[in-house]
Amino acid sequence: MLKTLLSNACVNDCRYCPFRSDRDTPRTTLTPEEVAAAYMDFVRRGSVHGLFLSSGVVRGADHTMERMAAVARILRRRYDYHGYLHLKILPGASDAAIEEALSLANCVSLNVEVPTAAAFARLSRTKDYFRDIVRPLKRISALTARGAPFARVRQSTQFIVGAADESDADIVKAMGALYRRWGVARVYFSAYQRGLGDPSLPGERAPQPSPDAPLTREHRLYQADWLLRKYGFEAEEIPLDPAGRLALDADPKETWARLHPERFPVDVNRAERHELLRVPGLGPVAVDRLLAARREGRLESLDDIGPPSRRLAKAAHYITFGDAPSRPFALVGLGTLSRSSSGQTPGRCPCVPP
Repeated sequence: MLKTLLSNACVNDCRYCPFRSDRDTPRTTLTPEEVAAAYMDFVRRGSVHGLFLSSGVVRGADHTMERMAAVARILRRRYDYHGYLHLKILPGASDAAIEEALSLANCVSLNVEVPTAAAFARLSRTKDYFRDIVRPLKRISALTARGAPFARVRQSTQFIVGAADESDADIVKAMGALYRRWGVARVYFSAYQRGLGDPSLPGERAPQPSPDAPLTREHRLYQADWLLRKYGFEAEEIPLDPAGRLALDADPKETWARLHPERFPVDVNRAERHELLRVPGLGPVAVDRLLAARREGRLESLDDIGPPSRRLAKAAHYITFGDAPSRPFALVGLGTLSRSSSGQTPGRCPCVPP
């Protein structure tokens, strides 16, 4: 996937963004023809399989949206390109600009940035949360709903995490609404990187328990997102501390399991799919494999579920095989489990999701 900006010039003052209008930084704006020609050169060489196109706001949202749409039109009509195009919908885009983008793209995204109007007001003086974010989000949702003119087009969004002193509780609640009410297919997160934004931002001054805390928080939010999208959890079930924070030192799924001992152990020979998905260490692939194996006969041990792994060994503490308890694997030679930070690259442009 080629991810690029049409321009890093911007009239907006988003205080978390290194390209905000009051920054003294070199600016570059490409023409639609340049972007399209460069992309097709990558395609012909077999280097990429899709384009993600975003931009700073040049002059205004609709002026920039028209230039981004021009890239897509050149690719579709001049180069007869039928592959994947993801176009960013800029805050404040008109209904006409949104419909044009939807007619050309396979996926669109409008960054909600933060979960509440109060948090949004801390980030920008030139944008309005309800006018520039909520209104176009509603329009995209209506046009991409089942049976709507652009139902084939997927919609995604992104949160900037940690810049505006928002809570995880606010983000999780907003995620639930985005999935249930707005038809968003995927939510992304970008941990705010100190030193890139306005020094007066709450995220520049807030204490951090460790240097990797922002990326760990991002990772926990991605895990919570998977619980909502893939594991059948509701937003209200995501475990948070009294201050509305996800635990940094524990997987939210395992935290939930520890808070609900009455739900365990689960009998793998009798449990329904949704019950098995609540077991720490069992994901959708493992559960489907387990159910397939169960149809062939009774399961007696973890060896009947899959090859040894640390994730499956974790499940041993939460399952039984009927009358007999589960038997953990002997995890020989698997090494030390390390924590992932979801591949976040410090300093990347917040306009482009991971």
